[in-house]
Amino acid sequence: MTIHPQASPYSTAARPELLPGNRRIGVLLSHGFTGSPFSMRPWAEFLAREGYAVEVPRLPGHGTSWQDMNTTTYDDWYGEVSRTLDKLVAENDQVFVAGLSMGGGLALRLAAERPGDVAGLLLVNPAVNSGSLKLLPVPFLKHLVPGMPTIGNDIKKPSIDEYAYPKVPLKALHSMMRGWKPLRRDLHKVTAPILMFRSTIDHVVDPSSGRIILASVSSKDVTERLLENSFHVATLDYDAQAIFEESLKFLQTVGEKQD
Repeated sequence: MTIHPQASPYSTAARPELLPGNRRIGVLLSHGFTGSPFSMRPWAEFLAREGYAVEVPRLPGHGTSWQDMNTTTYDDWYGEVSRTLDKLVAENDQVFVAGLSMGGGLALRLAAERPGDVAGLLLVNPAVNSGSLKLLPVPFLKHLVPGMPTIGNDIKKPSIDEYAYPKVPLKALHSMMRGWKPLRRDLHKVTAPILMFRSTIDHVVDPSSGRIILASVSSKDVTERLLENSFHVATLDYDAQAIFEESLKFLQTVGEKQD
């Protein structure tokens, strides 16, 4: 198994001397379906420079080959972010979770199942549903063909490559789709503060996910921020710096409220 050189996980410890009260605060960032830690690395490095402990795991089956990903499931990906959360909770005083696309869905599941461990959520074009008719045959099609054309590199900014897979592994895709139903059912268990960034033009995740999340969570502190100049992979797009800076303000504000 060869790991793409751009797909390495990212990990850095907290620098409490840079944070209020000399506290150790961690942030878990999860990449999306068929992507890799590369899509989250600039965000991770920004937060690390501010003193936060940051972990960006490489989800099982990602960063290698799309055929390899077809041997993994939604539970495998959730297991990896859950183990990463264990590490951050053990090493820090407070932990936030962030996610892009499917990573946003995994972040929501962590907040639903482990509310005491998640101080807040930062979501970028999170996926918990799809209204696309193209997905209807996936449960049957996966038995006939292993993959279909990629959904990667939905980035408005030219000459940017997120290093996603050239094909969508259908068995893995169906596993994610099956994971959405129990996640949507449990969204009411989410009580953590949320800052959700959503691109007004997104060719991968349709607006139904954002609407479902806003209508279903029990969080009292929820902010939706529309991104006018980015497509799906907004963490690498024109609005990336705004995401980084506004997420930092969110971490500072929520952290102060929970002291």
